Formats: sequence, C-alpha cells, structure tokens
Amino acid sequence: MNLLPLFQWCEESGLGRMVRESVWAFAVIESVHLLALATMGGAVLLVDLRMLNLGLRQRPVAELAQEARPFQNAALVVLVLSGLGLFSSEAVKCYYSFPFSVKITTLVVATLFTYTIRRRIVFSPDSSDTSRMAVALISVTLWFIVAAAGRWIGFSG
Repeated sequence: MNLLPLFQWCEESGLGRMVRESVWAFAVIESVHLLALATMGGAVLLVDLRMLNLGLRQRPVAELAQEARPFQNAALVVLVLSGLGLFSSEAVKCYYSFPFSVKITTLVVATLFTYTIRRRIVFSPDSSDTSRMAVALISVTLWFIVAAAGRWIGFSG
C-alpha cells in the first residue's frame, strides 16, 4: 500500500503549511515535544530503574508506578499531538526517512509494551525479580530507540 498520497496530504494541510511557513512554530512545537519526551522518559525510567533495583528500593514498584502514571499518560498525549505537528510540516521527508520509520515503529511497540506487558508485571504482586528486570531492560531499550531515532531524523537528509 502506497502511503505517499496520505503523507503529501498531511504536508499540504493547513497545519502542515502553518508550521512550515511560521518562523517559530516548528521550534516551539519541537521544544514542547522534547519536554514531553523527557517527562515520559523520566516517568518510565524511574519505574524501570526501581524494577532493576537501582534506586528507590524502599518504595514498592506498584506504588511508584501509580504515582508516575499521570505524568506518563499526559506526556504521551503531548508527545503524539506535538509529533503530529512536527510530522505534518515535513511529511514527505518523513515518508522517505528510514529513521522516521524506525522511530514510529518503535514508538508503537514501546507504547504497547508499556501499557500491556510492563503494566501487568509492575502491578502484579507475584512478579519475580527476574521478570521485572527483563521487562525493565526491554522498556529502557525501546524508549531509548524511540528517542535516538527521533534525533536521527533531525540529522538525516
């Protein structure tokens, strides 16, 4: 299935044109996007490090995850919305961008993993230390790839 017409439509949309033609819009949206990524990464990393027994050992994993969840959820919403603004301004470039494909694919996998498997392990009182550590390592790896691929987009053609 050829998605190029959809990407072209996105780029020519009112949002795409507004972001592309504005002097400051892309920079402001990107700043918000990066702040949301830092918030999401912080919320996820805090719990993952706890699951790896690398910090906050006095706090139960589930309790920490429950407290981090509102930040994680809000950051994900802001990430997606700001990402749509960034994407729409250069959608055709993204269509041909391998780093963009890596980021979006990994973002979907990381989000599904975080809200399904990781969540189940975090909130299960019967989770073993081994399963928590494995899930935490996978989570850190996935979110690192999302962030690194996002930077890679900025440095590729």
